[in-house]
Amino acid sequence: MTCPNCGANLIDGAQFCGACGTRMTPPAQQPSAPNYASGGGDATAASGGGTAAGGGGGVGHGIHIDADARGQGRGYSFEILHQPSFALAVIQLQAEQSILAEAGAMVSMSANVELQSQMKGGLMGALKRAVGGESAFVSTFTARGGPGEVTFAPGAPGDIAALELSNQVFMVQSSSYLAGDASLTVDTKWGGAKTFFGGEGLFVMQVTGTGLLLLTSFGAIHRKQLRAGERYVVDTGHLVAWEASLQYSLRKAASGFFRTMVSGEGIVAEFAGPGELLIQTRNLAAFAGLLKPFFPSQGSSGGSGFNINLGG
Repeated sequence: MTCPNCGANLIDGAQFCGACGTRMTPPAQQPSAPNYASGGGDATAASGGGTAAGGGGGVGHGIHIDADARGQGRGYSFEILHQPSFALAVIQLQAEQSILAEAGAMVSMSANVELQSQMKGGLMGALKRAVGGESAFVSTFTARGGPGEVTFAPGAPGDIAALELSNQVFMVQSSSYLAGDASLTVDTKWGGAKTFFGGEGLFVMQVTGTGLLLLTSFGAIHRKQLRAGERYVVDTGHLVAWEASLQYSLRKAASGFFRTMVSGEGIVAEFAGPGELLIQTRNLAAFAGLLKPFFPSQGSSGGSGFNINLGG
């Protein structure tokens, strides 16, 4: 279908033109905001709509993910393929439109898509990102002279969640950020006493604004909604993202050092509602530990670590 106002090509069923913002069809009934005051439990219903660049005057609530893994924003459309184990994000950019991504996230792109890498936030911003376990550089993909396609994927097997932010604030584990709308403000925040350590980094990312945010997970993504006052504990190695409305504190998984050691668990985050969080079903650090016995150990004399007995 095409936009009657500007003639831009749109995906079938689009409610808004991605180029000029013209409404195509009467607005569908919008889902109500999550009821944090009662109920609780897992959030299994994804929001509809498919428009990542809508906007509104008030701050949005809840994590909005399209059930069909497709959507459209100002200047782009997106689709997530091959979920949940080997997900691939396909972004269709209108001419001269851009999207930002972590360095190394690109899988493929049209020949007319221009790639530029720069230190986001200047030298200090780059230093914060590097210390936080992220790349010091951010890649910008821009379609030049016409529409273009770019695809993104994480380095490890897992899923991609396309979050449609509507004037919202999310906290994201640095390893879970993949790409996002150029209009979003992405900052690396010092966690202070709340910092996630033990492999998860000393910083967390704060993403603010309206637009598309692509997050990745190792394994599938599990959604958990907390009602007001409800408390919930998550291993920090399984965290992907959470609403800024959630309060959290860090502690040992069990009381006492010995009990923590024998439990096999380390540091956990205890959240207090209201709000929603995304959890990955697998822990990359734990998976690496399972593989460690299958790799050769470093020999005392150096070299490759492979011990070969030549006899004699």
